[in-house]
Amino acid sequence: MNFQFEIIAAASGTQARAGIFHTPHGPIPTPIFAPVGTQATVKALKPDDLHRLGASLVLSNTYHLYLRPGDELVRDLGGLHRFMGWDGPILTDSGGFQVFSLGGLRKIDQDGVTFKSHIDGSSHRFTPERSIAIQENLGADIIMAFDECPPPNDYAYVKQSLNRTHPWLERCIQAKTRPDQALFGIVQGGIFPDLREVSARFMLDLNLPGYAIGGLAVGETKEQMAAMLDILAPILPWEKPRYLMGVGAPEDLVNGILRGVDMFDCVLPTRLARHGAALVLGGRLNLNNAQYSRDPAPLAADCPCYTCTHFSRAYIRHLVKADEILAHVLLTLHNVHFLLELVRTLRQAIIEGTVAEVAAAFLAHYPGVSSDEGNRDKG
Repeated sequence: MNFQFEIIAAASGTQARAGIFHTPHGPIPTPIFAPVGTQATVKALKPDDLHRLGASLVLSNTYHLYLRPGDELVRDLGGLHRFMGWDGPILTDSGGFQVFSLGGLRKIDQDGVTFKSHIDGSSHRFTPERSIAIQENLGADIIMAFDECPPPNDYAYVKQSLNRTHPWLERCIQAKTRPDQALFGIVQGGIFPDLREVSARFMLDLNLPGYAIGGLAVGETKEQMAAMLDILAPILPWEKPRYLMGVGAPEDLVNGILRGVDMFDCVLPTRLARHGAALVLGGRLNLNNAQYSRDPAPLAADCPCYTCTHFSRAYIRHLVKADEILAHVLLTLHNVHFLLELVRTLRQAIIEGTVAEVAAAFLAHYPGVSSDEGNRDKG
């Protein structure tokens, strides 16, 4: 009900495609980058800022909203859309990534995970059924199956993890009751081609509305990430959207789109902004550096974002050094614009049949950001 993926163009010689994923809260043009609003807010931005930037999908976090303010409170106040004042599509992850990142604060068994809150140390229990119930209370358009994000390079553990979390996916499907939410499964398998294929093929028979690719941007090399995407591209169904979780470095977006990925999310643009850095073509500007103290230029030449059309590098550096909140706002506006404009440009290039050339030109001038900045926690 209410969900349909429409492919409107495909690029010969690559796996890239442009499409529209129709949801109850509006269409999502793909490829798309989703800003992360971990706590039901994209840090430093208002919902109308996101609309002006052209964002069409926002991600929020099940684990964090369960702990604070509580999923039942959000439900009672009209659901996540009304609660956060965002009328566009929302995706919630299952909480699995955050739970499994707790290390010594959690214990995994075949039924689920027991963990201690990072806020107050209280004990909690997540099972597939509980994760789905929480996400149904929150009311996002796209929800994620509860799974484990294992260490990517431990073959024995990753194989064991698949044997545990594949049944969890089946339990998530059985637990889901809301027809106005699309449940995506998550392909795991670390950096191992055979395990990635096993996980993907397991999900094909379940006929889900979309498929996520998890367990990347967690410490593996960019070459390993690309290799896993190359393996999955011909296996995952062409007619369903593909979501690469927690990936937002610009060159990773480009390489992912060329390999058939439709959706991305990452805390990278907001996190960099809080550390005084701007994403620009050719690299990254660290506004903490003294070389920008008298620089009258905008962050990026010819950038049409509000920040670049109104303020200089010198002024933004002053705000950063003075620890002014406006520094976070202006840098976040620019960084989110940079990534949204990048995927918009690539989408148009797919439609026009020039994506290979556009991608090559971009990658030739962008040295990259380390992929370990790709987790979705605390955006």
